[in-house]
Amino acid sequence: MNFDFSEDQRRLQQELRRVLADHSTSANVRRVLEGEAPFCAATWRELAGLGALGIAIAEEHGGAGMGLLELCLVAEEAGRALAAVPLLPTVYLAAEAIARAGSPAQAADWLPRIASGEAVVSAVIDGRQQRVLADPPLRLSGTRLSGVANAVPDGLAARACLLLVDGQLVLADTTGSGVERREQRSLDPTRPLARIAFDDVPVEVLKAREGARVAADVVDGGAVLLAFEAVGGAERALHAARDYVMERRAFGRLVGSFQAVKHKLAEIFAQIEIARAHAYYGAWAMASGAPELPRAAAAARVAATTAYRLAAEESLHLHGGIGYTWEVDCHLHLRRARWLGQILGNEHQWRESLAASLIGKAA
Repeated sequence: MNFDFSEDQRRLQQELRRVLADHSTSANVRRVLEGEAPFCAATWRELAGLGALGIAIAEEHGGAGMGLLELCLVAEEAGRALAAVPLLPTVYLAAEAIARAGSPAQAADWLPRIASGEAVVSAVIDGRQQRVLADPPLRLSGTRLSGVANAVPDGLAARACLLLVDGQLVLADTTGSGVERREQRSLDPTRPLARIAFDDVPVEVLKAREGARVAADVVDGGAVLLAFEAVGGAERALHAARDYVMERRAFGRLVGSFQAVKHKLAEIFAQIEIARAHAYYGAWAMASGAPELPRAAAAARVAATTAYRLAAEESLHLHGGIGYTWEVDCHLHLRRARWLGQILGNEHQWRESLAASLIGKAA
């Protein structure tokens, strides 16, 4: 069984890396960090023009018609470039849920607009997050929605929000009357969060009867894609640390020549490769619809969260005093690593899911 990507997929990855290197620059990411924009519109447009936003959307709906494996490469390169764009809610979650559970009319309405970059759609479909954070909780009365959704990714920029309410997936317009949006503080302001309050707002109900099951599958897929983002970011942080210690001198020697520094770099590299192996397994399970997806997603999420956190923290340490300054990008990786470790369920919840799946398999 070959878990690696093909030559064509690797060429696609290289093109994605080139485009993101040109447009998802530190300066552009920092504009979002400092609140000048809700996301990097230039990067979003370039990804749309490249076909990356619709890479897993069928051609009949304006997408590239490739697949989820290619979307994994989009995620990895977005993580490497610290892209400040709403990929998680719009592409990883909303597009997948609409494609699987939406009616033909809903798919024809929303998927082309997502693929072209016209529509930003937020999503909160992880039931654990809603139970903990919603106050008052979301509730449906027919096709009218009331209640509060907290920690909504890219909620201020979204034209609609996909929600899991009472076991049903619903799409709510966030631009009309009865909706109140407010920014919430985030560990990583380049991936902003919002509190959205709904007061008797009309919604579109997606056709699938098993909304909770569809949502769980989409969330597992989102976890795999976030693992790829974390792997890309961790590798970028590692390379930044490696390059710095190969230039910086202390006591008349290159910092990178000290054995303790070599060991630390090797430890980070090993953790990244472990995370990459789990992410590849998750990608296979997601793309093939394998029953192992919940377990593979949990393992990928845990391993990638651990690797990115280690890489971000140790990269900052290896940069020495300058690593703690605003001018160096170490803090951008530390923020992103912590944000990725909390969104869509935190590391402890995913560890519990992994343990439960392994116990169930053993039984």
